[in-house]
Amino acid sequence: MSKRVLYVSSEITPYVSENEISSICRYLPQGIQEKGSEIRTFMPRYGCINERRNQLHEVIRLSGMNLIIDENDYPLIIKVASIQAARMQVYFIDNEEYFHRKVIIRDSKKKFLKDNDARMIFFCRGVLETVKKLGWAPDIIHCHGWMSYLVPMYVRTGYKDSPMFANSKIITSVYNDKFEEEFNSDYAKRAMMNDMSASDTKDLKNQSYNGLLSSALNYSDAVIKGSSDLETTVNSQIKKSGIPCLDYQNSDTYVDAYDAFYNELLQEESVLA
Repeated sequence: MSKRVLYVSSEITPYVSENEISSICRYLPQGIQEKGSEIRTFMPRYGCINERRNQLHEVIRLSGMNLIIDENDYPLIIKVASIQAARMQVYFIDNEEYFHRKVIIRDSKKKFLKDNDARMIFFCRGVLETVKKLGWAPDIIHCHGWMSYLVPMYVRTGYKDSPMFANSKIITSVYNDKFEEEFNSDYAKRAMMNDMSASDTKDLKNQSYNGLLSSALNYSDAVIKGSSDLETTVNSQIKKSGIPCLDYQNSDTYVDAYDAFYNELLQEESVLA
């Protein structure tokens, strides 16, 4: 089945070091594209990414927007690079305030960055604004890593009137990327945009990873277990959500299994229609 799949990823190798998330987010889009679907892939432009070595360049026609967070304007810069072996482009969400430090989510002393919540808000909104500007309506939105976990909420609330996402099915992949720290106490309020109400961000009143995951699951159509050994509390949250769940798949099977899962979700929608 030909479809449009949007990948919102916290990490992709070779731009950051290889791990479970960055590896899947490198090879899954390629595999789905090779099956005949259109894909778009986004990640943050962390300061540790070498732009010259990876041949990143700014996409002028997509840049130039500003996002308002805490009543402040932050320029949204879009960059792109190609993975030649995969014939695949990766879009990068960039901003000097949030993504020019030479780290990902922790500083050189392993401390959780104080503005990770704002960086996440900027990234998730930046992806959706860019997709709107591209005029590319995805059938599937697949989120990987907690940095992407506000996307489901935004699609279903702040962007609910956008025809670009009206028919999109949202899938959240859950990994062992849980953090123990908490976001800032006002981040639920900070995450609001347009005509969103406090009830839209109620899960974010819990400033922990668990609150963020609850929000992602509550606004998603389905969930995938991206790690084989998720914590008991995380598995409980997934079960409690009641949405369709694809169990962990090994490296030999996940492309075919994910593609079949996408098709099942889209077929359910067409049957209901």
